[in-house]
Amino acid sequence: MNWTKKQLSILAIVAITSFMGTFLISSVNIALPAIEKTFGLNAVKLSWVITAFLLATAMFLLPIGRWSDLTGIRRIFKAGVIIFTFSSLICGFSPSGFWLISFRYVQGIGAAFTSTTGPAILVSAFLPQYRGRVLGISVSAVYLGLAFGPFAGGFLTQYLGWRSIFFVASAFGLVTTIIALLFLGKDQQNADTQKKIDLKGTAFYMTGLIMLVYGSSYIPGLQGWLMMGMGSLALVIFWQVENRSTSPVLETKLFTRNRLFAFSNLAALINYSATFAIIFLLSLYLQKIQGMSPREAGIILVAQPAVMAVFSPIAGRLSDRIQPRYLATLGMTICTIGLVVFSLLTNLTPIWIIVVVLFWVGLGFAFFSSPNMNTIMSSVNKHQLGLASGSAATMRVIGQITSMTVATLFFAGIIGNQAIETVPDNLFLMAMKYSFISFSLLSAIGIYFSYNRGKINRDVQSNNT
Repeated sequence: MNWTKKQLSILAIVAITSFMGTFLISSVNIALPAIEKTFGLNAVKLSWVITAFLLATAMFLLPIGRWSDLTGIRRIFKAGVIIFTFSSLICGFSPSGFWLISFRYVQGIGAAFTSTTGPAILVSAFLPQYRGRVLGISVSAVYLGLAFGPFAGGFLTQYLGWRSIFFVASAFGLVTTIIALLFLGKDQQNADTQKKIDLKGTAFYMTGLIMLVYGSSYIPGLQGWLMMGMGSLALVIFWQVENRSTSPVLETKLFTRNRLFAFSNLAALINYSATFAIIFLLSLYLQKIQGMSPREAGIILVAQPAVMAVFSPIAGRLSDRIQPRYLATLGMTICTIGLVVFSLLTNLTPIWIIVVVLFWVGLGFAFFSSPNMNTIMSSVNKHQLGLASGSAATMRVIGQITSMTVATLFFAGIIGNQAIETVPDNLFLMAMKYSFISFSLLSAIGIYFSYNRGKINRDVQSNNT
């Protein structure tokens, strides 16, 4: 393994950026009760502190992924780091809940730029036999951010206030911006740079996501169901427009003619839909039901991503030798079992059981994520790497939005507009239980798609599209 200095620099830059994004997500989760007290937000509005970031990321991932294939993935990556850094800084100065949610939306746009181009930069810089390994390292950095975030977020929130989290994130961003500008280099000239993107479908895509996510905040009212129905219709129209376009943002044929690509993306969507809200729910559970401080809750929640960080490179390396679907399916099965156990939590559940299950789910997620990403990036041609990376990132973020939407639905239906701290414990536990039951069922469905995706052709690292 003789990697060049340039390859190592690229790996470091992408890994640092991956760490930075998830560090902020996980640390803000811990700070939610403190943010609630500062701005007087109810449960549904509080969830938008997380959802606004995810919504913006999901809205821009696909068009940015396609755009980066035409204009240059490194250029888009650098722009994303700058946007993310600036928005992190202004989040720390938010005067109200409305402005915090708005600035988090801008932050999500920056994250879309880096999330969709980072894996593509890695894959283009390394030989196919090293893809699983370098993607495993990148995924490990993601989980290190998730692992460090709850602890650091709890510490910062308790001693310096929740705003300090965003100031720390902006400092990370500034360092990463400098490194990227100095060492990332420029893109090679692309013969397709004059090719245009058909954005008609994108308008329906963005509208559909907004209507679905915003509508969930008004469930169980009629207005909420109507908005979610209109959002679903807009996404169907988006698919039809893209299917007929000569220059689509999303190449639908990849999903209809490439089973390996389609099932791997669907498995990712289901996995993130079933697992993302775990930290959100347990952060509130540990602080409200178990009476922990933000710092103590953060220490407990480190368990899951810490295991992910340790085992993701191992799983990624194994996926270069073993068919990834076997590893990913094992991981999905482990996650499903853990979610079932989480649905049984009560106010008397010992902390050690929660820690053990967090370890267990972290192991499952590690065995799923790296092999699944290796499969997605190995199932397309070289000129489609940005699109594949953007598609995978979109599945992840839409899954995260779905996970938060499911939790929001049960919170809105059972708790209503009350603040979390004023809700009776039994109602909170009921909403959490139904959320985890739903996630368990989703994850069980994902096992089928993970196993039946097909095999990677090691000799030809692409399929017909």
